[in-house]
Amino acid sequence: MKKIEAIIKPFKLEEVKDALAAIGIEGMTVTEVKGFGRQKGHTEIYRGSEYTVDFLPKIKLETVVTDDISEQAVAAIIKAAKTGKIGDGKIFVTAVEQAVRIRTEEMGEKAV
Repeated sequence: MKKIEAIIKPFKLEEVKDALAAIGIEGMTVTEVKGFGRQKGHTEIYRGSEYTVDFLPKIKLETVVTDDISEQAVAAIIKAAKTGKIGDGKIFVTAVEQAVRIRTEEMGEKAV
């Protein structure tokens, strides 16, 4: 099993969610986060004063999938989240040793 964490632009969430649903991924966790990468934030002017916005709003999407669909899921996220501009985000894929569904006590891929 693989855990896929994607940091994306907020307005791309629905497209990414639909792309994952199209390949059979229904379960995910979505968190509103703030952060920055190479873009290092940006400056804005508010009431005549210029200030730096270091942390930009992003969405962190997490899902756990079987090994055989993980590459397809990453490709779907890239296709749906890509704008071609700086700040599109990152995807991290890590191995998951065990998963347990609390209600039924199912383990492994059955729990996903």
